[in-house]
Amino acid sequence: MAKAAKTAIKTKDAKAAAEAKNWTKVIRAVRSPKTGAYTFKEAIVHKDKIKEFLAQK
Repeated sequence: MAKAAKTAIKTKDAKAAAEAKNWTKVIRAVRSPKTGAYTFKEAIVHKDKIKEFLAQK
């Protein structure tokens, strides 16, 4: 199924497909000060803003 979806993106709108490649899913581990357990923060971030996202506390 993934192959069909990939093909559909290329054939429908090449400009939108090219823009979609500029975005990245970033997952950051955050430690809870209360319990010490890790939780994960996920975000879809533009490739130019990845370092800023990871630098946040």
